[in-house]
Amino acid sequence: MADFVFRLAPNIVLGSYTVSRLGQFAREWGSKFMVILDPILKEVETAQKITQSLADRKIDFFVFDTFSGTADSECVKAALSLAKKAHVQGVIAAGGSKALNLGRAVSTLYNETNEVYDYADGAVPSAEPLPLLCVPTAIRDMFLFTEYTPLIDARSSRFMVLKAPQGLCKLALFDPTLALTLRQNQRDALSIETLCLAVEAYISQKATFFSDMIVEKSVELLSYAIDGSPSLVVTTPAEVLLCQAGCMASLGAASSAFGTASLLSLCINARFNISRSLSTNILFPYLLEDAAMCKAERLAKLSRIVRAAPAEASTEEAAAAFTEYVRQHLAKANLPTRLKDLGVTIEQLSLAIEDAGGLDFMNSLARSMTSDDLFTFIKQAF
Repeated sequence: MADFVFRLAPNIVLGSYTVSRLGQFAREWGSKFMVILDPILKEVETAQKITQSLADRKIDFFVFDTFSGTADSECVKAALSLAKKAHVQGVIAAGGSKALNLGRAVSTLYNETNEVYDYADGAVPSAEPLPLLCVPTAIRDMFLFTEYTPLIDARSSRFMVLKAPQGLCKLALFDPTLALTLRQNQRDALSIETLCLAVEAYISQKATFFSDMIVEKSVELLSYAIDGSPSLVVTTPAEVLLCQAGCMASLGAASSAFGTASLLSLCINARFNISRSLSTNILFPYLLEDAAMCKAERLAKLSRIVRAAPAEASTEEAAAAFTEYVRQHLAKANLPTRLKDLGVTIEQLSLAIEDAGGLDFMNSLARSMTSDDLFTFIKQAF
């Protein structure tokens, strides 16, 4: 098991309607902010909830939400230029991973003297970052509690990560009421993706006793949210359970690492702007089948937690039941089950595989893998 190192950062606030206190929390880090909002938040009338708390407390801010598709390096350049002209004291990012990753990049690079593409070409950020406050609206975020800043190079559509200075994110605010705007198919896809993230952290070579504890609780909460409680003891609303589970899965991934499905989905998203949730969900059952060869006992334990297998089932039976559990939920949610259904070819996917094979995250998967192994894995799911 990997060494355990734990830092108490960022502050975590989780509860219904806590977004109404965002302005109160923000005052601790400044009075002038750039607010990066996922464009979808305007459509679902959530943006007002986020900005109203700042306006009520007389906090000076401007909104940046003029981005669509992939928030790549060109988008980062535009956002950075606006932030520097406004001389902001911090960044608030609200929405899904696209908005949160953009916020991380702006905060990381704000005080740097080099150009964005210098860091895309290998330069390492070293200046003090701007305070970053994150408001996830899509249940989970794999980089939220890490010291990594994702970046998509617009020149090559290649996914990469920058090593961010410690203490980048100051506040992570989870408000379950923001998830109520998700459509049912979106909620289904995000729930299964969150389960995948938790499983990957559990079977990673970097797993620790702490990440194990966090993940096991996350998986239990997810099972209650997805399937309901086996008794009347748990009466917490599903959206609250999902929010709690997403927070804990993100913590677990930061304490351990994400895995093959998430890594490939990040690179596929960067190359072809395909939803990470969809590609992760497609790859999830194949991840479980692959992990059953080396992590069967761990999968069996999670299988029993989600009630996919009875206590008396053998390790092999329980691990197989977990895979079937995921496939049944994908079918029930009417989600795609093959990568070819996403409109990409195996030749195109080979580019994403090359990108993934060059990232350091390859060293923390459930088992040692090469680019050839990733290609075999992708072919099974194609």
